[in-house]
Amino acid sequence: MAARTGAEYKAGLKDDRVVYLGEGKVDVANDPRLAGSVDGMAGYFDWQHTYAEDCLIPDPERSGEKMSVSLMLPKSAEDLAIRHRGLERLARYSNGMLGRTPDYVNVVLSGHTARADIWARGKPEGYERLKKFHREVIEGDLSMTHTIVHANIDKSVGDLAGMNTDLTLRVVGRNENGIIVRGGKVLATLGPLADELYVYSSSPIPSGGEDYALIFSIPVNTKGVIQICRDHYGTNASIQDAPFSSRFDEQDAFVIFDDVEVPYERVFCEGDLNVYNNLNQGVSPGNTLQQTAIRAMVKLEFAYDLCSSILKVSNSIARPDAAEMLGEIHAYLSLTRAAIVAAEARAHDWGAGAFFPHRDLSVLRCVMPGWMTRVNQIIRAIGSHNLLCTPSLALFEDPEIGDMLRKYLPGAAGMSAEQRASIMRTAWDFAGSALGSRIELYEMFYLTSQGRARIGDHMYAQRDGEWGQVREFLAKSGAMPNVDWK
Repeated sequence: MAARTGAEYKAGLKDDRVVYLGEGKVDVANDPRLAGSVDGMAGYFDWQHTYAEDCLIPDPERSGEKMSVSLMLPKSAEDLAIRHRGLERLARYSNGMLGRTPDYVNVVLSGHTARADIWARGKPEGYERLKKFHREVIEGDLSMTHTIVHANIDKSVGDLAGMNTDLTLRVVGRNENGIIVRGGKVLATLGPLADELYVYSSSPIPSGGEDYALIFSIPVNTKGVIQICRDHYGTNASIQDAPFSSRFDEQDAFVIFDDVEVPYERVFCEGDLNVYNNLNQGVSPGNTLQQTAIRAMVKLEFAYDLCSSILKVSNSIARPDAAEMLGEIHAYLSLTRAAIVAAEARAHDWGAGAFFPHRDLSVLRCVMPGWMTRVNQIIRAIGSHNLLCTPSLALFEDPEIGDMLRKYLPGAAGMSAEQRASIMRTAWDFAGSALGSRIELYEMFYLTSQGRARIGDHMYAQRDGEWGQVREFLAKSGAMPNVDWK
């Protein structure tokens, strides 16, 4: 059953997963609060069939079958171009507002599977299990999320020290079937609506912390897996009134592993720091960032057009201060697009035939959080009070008030009141609603914090960069003293 439909996705939610939302445990498949989000994710699976020429590719191991393009193992520039086209089409389903669509973790898993050379540093059975799981995801078109950040309380002592040792996910036992794990993980975006939880490395673990060095995947309904949700920001409004929050709250959850048995066939790395500490940096900067950068590009395209539409409501798109803000967003878009083009043009074999974009693409982690925050500020600034006095689209059908709304709330240059309301409500849902605020926070941290990304970029440059321009300039100009330069 490769390439599921939305109906098949919904059927997969009918299990005994343990999810807490609000005041208690909920049935994800049938809870009315989550209905819009379930429909929205089902729409994603239907979208891949609507645009099958972009989103689906032939399964190399099953003649006549189709699989998600996000699960390919890229081995050439042509593969990357095919994947780019598919990832871009998938991002256009939500115009980048869904950050954890299944193609995100699909790309991660495929990148991990492609780097056989990294897995060769560990036990061979780990990689064989991973390849088998990758095949399982392809054939089931599973919806995966990850949960990779250590849960801790005391930041002053590190993730694996003090009271944090009892909170961080770790091995606490084993039996003939598998290992037993206990602890918490942050953050499972899409967790309640996913099929699988993929746990893998985010930051390196020091020697002595081998019990915490785990890479595995388990179904979300595995006994002992408990998901604690934040408040749900999806609304019961129509798509016309809330085009994003009516269906695109992908929900976030804190995950507790309460003595969970992970079968050995699902344990890909246990305690092997040579694999655990090298996998993320050997995959994420080029491979994973292709998906995230393309999603960001699509979102910035939409934001630029949205801001243009807002200004057309009042015929003020040529106003100098407004044009400056539009130019700012377009600059972010152009830089993002240029970074993707450059990284894909400089793509190369990272090892074992894994053909990924150049790692310079990861520089977007250092700037994108600030750009996305700024975009929302601009939307709120140019929308101003208009965002706060926009009626429901349904109210235009009211026989008592509808005509009055059309008279007093039209747009400029012949724009109807209904069109004006639709634009303003979309802008509010994008940047001002509860969901819009949640997505802004998500953009700030989902690829690590901006500060950590900048530190990492600097450390990489110091380690592998070819520097010495200052010394060369001073030596050639005769300005450097005749002493050793350290």
